[in-house]
Amino acid sequence: MEFTIQPVLENESVILLPLQPADFDELYAVACDPKIWEQHPKKDRWKKEVFQNFFDGAIQSKGAFKIVEKATGNVAGSTRLYDYNEQDDSIMIGYTFYATKYWGTGFNPMVKALMLQYVFQFVSKVYFHIGAHNVRSQMAIGRIGAKKVDEREITYFGEAPMPNFVYCIDRENWP
Repeated sequence: MEFTIQPVLENESVILLPLQPADFDELYAVACDPKIWEQHPKKDRWKKEVFQNFFDGAIQSKGAFKIVEKATGNVAGSTRLYDYNEQDDSIMIGYTFYATKYWGTGFNPMVKALMLQYVFQFVSKVYFHIGAHNVRSQMAIGRIGAKKVDEREITYFGEAPMPNFVYCIDRENWP
């Protein structure tokens, strides 16, 4: 199997499809909820022009996904694989957001498990950038076994640097 950072991934409940420019309206319909961005470093990402920049960065990354709930066909959110580092034998997962109706439902761990099952065929470590004030995401990533390993300023596409925590999970410690 050849490694790509934008495959189609699916299980019985969810499908991750490579994000396409035509997906903007459908994804923005999810992202326009201010509650989603309350703890994110960029709190006004619910605004269309701010989300457009986020979306443009997702498309340019060539590793972004539209997350679709298979039972309903509804777009649940987005995530991405990025910064593959062959020398470090690692990759990043991040830029994840979900419609609030999926919060606390087990949807995020299921999506992360799907992504980890795939990438751990090719790398031994996965890193996550999480906003320093995004306690909800920090708790969620800790539940799947990732550990905080660093704090740094991260520059998101077209934005100023923002404080983030870096979490890591390796193949040996993933259940």
